[in-house]
Amino acid sequence: YRTGQKQRRRESSHDKAQPDRRRQKEATQTWLGQICADVRYWRRVQPIDAVLLKLPGVSTRRINGLDAYFVSDRMFACISGHGVGLRLPASTATELQFSRDNVVPFQPAGMGSSREWIQIDRAEAADYAKDLELFRASLEFVKAGGTR
Repeated sequence: YRTGQKQRRRESSHDKAQPDRRRQKEATQTWLGQICADVRYWRRVQPIDAVLLKLPGVSTRRINGLDAYFVSDRMFACISGHGVGLRLPASTATELQFSRDNVVPFQPAGMGSSREWIQIDRAEAADYAKDLELFRASLEFVKAGGTR
């Protein structure tokens, strides 16, 4: 080849089909990944909904990418990561962080924590039914205006 000339590559039909096959494979993997993520998400959310939406006056909606639970249009709980965040009086929240190994400060997406917010982590979402009294306490605290 002379200087400055590029070799012309003969493209076969196989070479032309490769990008299409690759795109199809990537699209399939993305699609399957999304389905798996959706299934994991609903397996986590549905048992928590079953516990919280039975409480009087509770509604749910998404806010800033979190599934949140409201009473009197104020958020009292939300799902974040592997746990459920709850708003409780600061003294109760502090006590729970020291007395239970599955309670940590609530820090959604790495944001700073608040003294009134904790996160309860459970391996199985159905186990949140065991925390019903805490959910009720949170609901009453927020419903009363968050002062105690």
